[in-house]
Amino acid sequence: MVKIRLSRIGEKKVPVYRVVVQEASRPMSGVKIDEVGSYNPNTDPATINLDMDKINAWIAKGAQPTTVVKKLMKAAAKKN
Repeated sequence: MVKIRLSRIGEKKVPVYRVVVQEASRPMSGVKIDEVGSYNPNTDPATINLDMDKINAWIAKGAQPTTVVKKLMKAAAKKN
């Protein structure tokens, strides 16, 4: 199953995340199919950059967003 989920990057105690499309059985730091955005919770307010066209295309192909990614999608939709 293909998932749209977060992949952690950044330094120790300063998390920054990429929103990636990845096979669910792969480890978080494993091979990514596509990168569709980023999320930085360290800024005030948190920075959310999502390519909604790519995300919607992957969802149409059967990819499942995780609960955190769903919340980020809602927050990004409210922002725009």
